[in-house]
Amino acid sequence: MKNTQHLSRRSFLRQARNLSLGMGAVLAGPNIFLNETRAATGENPSELVRVGFIATGGRGVQNMGYFLKKKNVAAVCDVDATNLANGQKAVVKAQGKEVPAYRDYRKLLEDKSVDAVVISTPDHWHALQAIHACQAGKDVYCEKPLTLFIEEGKAMVKAVRQYKRVLQTGSQQRSDQRFRTAVEMVRSGKIGKLHTVKVGITTVNWDNKLDDVKDSDPPPELDYDMWLGPAPYRPYNRARVHYFFRFFWDYSGGQMTNWGAHHLDIAHWGMDVDHTGPVEITGQARYDEKKRFEVPVWSLIHYKYPNGVQVILEQGAKMGTTFIGDKGVIYVNRGVLKMGATEKEEDLDDIPPMKDADIKLVYISNDHYGNWLECIKTRKDPICSVEIGHRTATACHLGNIAARTGKKITWDPVKEVITDPSLAHWATKEYRPPWKLPV
Repeated sequence: MKNTQHLSRRSFLRQARNLSLGMGAVLAGPNIFLNETRAATGENPSELVRVGFIATGGRGVQNMGYFLKKKNVAAVCDVDATNLANGQKAVVKAQGKEVPAYRDYRKLLEDKSVDAVVISTPDHWHALQAIHACQAGKDVYCEKPLTLFIEEGKAMVKAVRQYKRVLQTGSQQRSDQRFRTAVEMVRSGKIGKLHTVKVGITTVNWDNKLDDVKDSDPPPELDYDMWLGPAPYRPYNRARVHYFFRFFWDYSGGQMTNWGAHHLDIAHWGMDVDHTGPVEITGQARYDEKKRFEVPVWSLIHYKYPNGVQVILEQGAKMGTTFIGDKGVIYVNRGVLKMGATEKEEDLDDIPPMKDADIKLVYISNDHYGNWLECIKTRKDPICSVEIGHRTATACHLGNIAARTGKKITWDPVKEVITDPSLAHWATKEYRPPWKLPV
């Protein structure tokens, strides 16, 4: 009876919306009215929001886990038939029945039974799929980094705001108690005046078994042309797809955008610069001597921010974010929160995270997915909104540009442009036809 009532209510709302708004408005934003009505009921959004999953490979299945427990996975999509089948199996096991399965994400976006989407594709697909989802009236949870290049982020921000969508960036450390405590303590002056932030990220985790893999025909289960999408055409090579996409410039920015999007994001949060960015960036890098992949095996990036704080990011250094003030140091990483007089390991002591009741300066979320679902109901911004994800990704991209060119990059964080005309082209890329970035 409950399902029948729910469907009847949906049918009524759809008819009322069509009469009041006209079909053009419905196509532009098909679930805006529905979401506002759900908010008015006071019902738990996790019981109502029907989520479609674009990509059901490794990270996609991980993201699905939370929603499978709540039984609100409504559709799955993957260009790899094996991944798609595995995603469907997970749904059947958890929810007791199959859901619609698609090879082309555009078909999923046409599915009226889907209210929101989780995007777990390789980085080069994030922006286009998120923008298309906004145009289709779907709210979006998009994995980090949000973008492959800077101009994509600007287009994403425009689309989210134009179509009034809720987008959560998958930077889940923002919903962790230890990271929140570190940021609260830094902002409240517990370590005095902040002057330096050090960010450590991992090096390349390449699989040596891929060293001599040759180009070949793509496997029959993979729609390789769709996997490439807007990326330049190159012959299929097993060493470039699925997890290892992140070590080639066509699809990713290496560990700078992979892990930098996590720990540099926390640096931004602690510095309270979520809606601005660095003004000067310099960098250097070393690359794989065997040329098995393209991104750096080591890089060292220096950022200068408008408030005078410098950020030093090193690939291969201790993972995490270290805030250094004139009265102390705070180091935070997953499962670790330390404070001391200096950044030396022996001077840092474990400290407990703060209780939520004592947090006064920062947004509180203890459930990254749940925060997104709740914001779909309230139509408020989640803890890691599109602007925040875009600004973090921009800083990562600028670091890569500095390292790749060997030149000082001057960035205008207000106009969001590289001020040196000879370097401005690094902020964008051409899509492979027929794909186009909406601007």
